[in-house]
Amino acid sequence: QVQLVESGGGLVQAGGSLRLSCAASGLTFNTAGMGWFRQAPGKEREFVATINWSGGITDYADSVKGRFTISRDNAKRRVSLQMNSLKPEDTAVYYCAARYPEAGLAYGSAEYRYWGQGTQVTVSS
Repeated sequence: QVQLVESGGGLVQAGGSLRLSCAASGLTFNTAGMGWFRQAPGKEREFVATINWSGGITDYADSVKGRFTISRDNAKRRVSLQMNSLKPEDTAVYYCAARYPEAGLAYGSAEYRYWGQGTQVTVSS
């Protein structure tokens, strides 16, 4: 059974930083493409960042490019999202997602098979 468990969310002031982490189990993690999505109240879930199986290729939504960094540690079976220069519009529930067994990048939620339960990020102005 595949499980993805996010952690690291919280309340932060605008301009601050948070680091989200996602622990994966039940899949061969080092062959899985991974992603982060977010959903704000009253809005659809949106793509944030994606990383390939090795961590060598990443991509980001324009809204977070230059501020967020996705990374992975295959030995620890974790994917992380470092969020800097946070803005109030970054407030959302953040979800970790796995493409397993597909290994590459993906931008649509339908391309991800497994999802975590989400972690709340709130940025105050």
